[in-house]
Amino acid sequence: MHGTGSANFLEPLRMITWFLIVSRAIVLGLRAFVRDFRAFVRDLWAIFLDFFSTSSDQIVAVTWFGLCTIPRRKGSAIAAAFGIAGVVIVFVGILSIAQGFRRAVTSTGRDDIAIVLRDGANNEMSSGLSRDDARVIKDAPGVARQNDSAVASAELFVIIDVPKRSTGTDANVPFRGVQPVAPSVRGTVKITQGRMFEPGRNEVIAGVSAAREFAGLDVGKTIKLGRTEWNVVGVFTAGGGVAESELWTDSTVLQQAYQRGDSYQSVYAKLVSEDKFPQFKDALTSNPQLKVKVVRQAEFYADQSTMTTNFITTLGTVIALMMALGALLGALNTMYNAVASRSREIATLRALGFGAAPVVCSVLIESIVLALIGGTAGGLGAYLAFDGYGAATMNFQTWSQIAFAFAVTPKLLLNAILLAATIGLLGGLLPAIRAARLPIAAGLRET
Repeated sequence: MHGTGSANFLEPLRMITWFLIVSRAIVLGLRAFVRDFRAFVRDLWAIFLDFFSTSSDQIVAVTWFGLCTIPRRKGSAIAAAFGIAGVVIVFVGILSIAQGFRRAVTSTGRDDIAIVLRDGANNEMSSGLSRDDARVIKDAPGVARQNDSAVASAELFVIIDVPKRSTGTDANVPFRGVQPVAPSVRGTVKITQGRMFEPGRNEVIAGVSAAREFAGLDVGKTIKLGRTEWNVVGVFTAGGGVAESELWTDSTVLQQAYQRGDSYQSVYAKLVSEDKFPQFKDALTSNPQLKVKVVRQAEFYADQSTMTTNFITTLGTVIALMMALGALLGALNTMYNAVASRSREIATLRALGFGAAPVVCSVLIESIVLALIGGTAGGLGAYLAFDGYGAATMNFQTWSQIAFAFAVTPKLLLNAILLAATIGLLGGLLPAIRAARLPIAAGLRET
């Protein structure tokens, strides 16, 4: 009993002793941190003031001297530039997908073309219009006319499975039933191979991107879609727009093939001018016979691309930032090694009267130059590898494949170069400050 009581008495003493030891260690650590932080801030302020008293000739001389020493450290310099080039290639490669997709969807959107859907519908898949609705829409004021007929096409939109050429796996492809006036409505459709389909016959024409990306769409081929066999009679372009990823046929034939009765899903109407859109829209939305939604084609296409574009952009940015962190650590390591290998040179310059500001500028500029070299090489490589590369991806608005070409735009390359420069700036900042704070006496003793 006595031994147990002693143990119980000593246990709180041990806990108090450990608490005091840990507390003392924390206090000493905090004091050291505060002391070092004050010295760091004091040195930063001194470096800042030194910028105002240092001539540009000193900065140029020290910077040029530092750049001339890069070949002596070519291994670490190449590694840092290579890492940044990899970040730029991934950044540009992924975001060029989003740029190409947006261009394919929105490039042919026009303000003088109106799209009419059922009220509340966000896309053609969820819309529905009757034949009478289509007739009233075509008779609305503001619609362009050709040979006393409205330049407007009532259209049907279904999704079909077509195998990809590259993998043989089925993909969702838009199959659009249009009226003969559809090419005139859009204004950019041109038959490049074969001919236009004939109304009333099981004939299809394929957009050039769809024909390139999916199997069985060559002119002269017969392809089975659903329960019906269709003859591919032509290939068309549409100004690089989303229609190039679609198959077109006569709307009446498509209604019969998919048992859609007399229903349509949208009406594309060419207006006399874009200024007629408000008149056209007001006439339809105020008509008690109709419950419709009227949008400009440009606005509709932009909305259809938003979800997929945002997803790809977010994914690409996250991946690029993760890789940028690795490249930043590589740049830090390279510049710390550069400062360590040049410590005697830096101390000699300081002893000769050069201030801290030229040293900071020298290290920062060296880091940024290496980053720009890597960024430029990565941007050039990404442009050569990705620009114009054909691919297909899912449009989450319609759950169908859209074929497009990667687009490496000047703005995208500029953003990539700015990202590389930022990595170089951040990667050189701490080593530059360390170089400026290096004691002259200690640096001169380095061998």
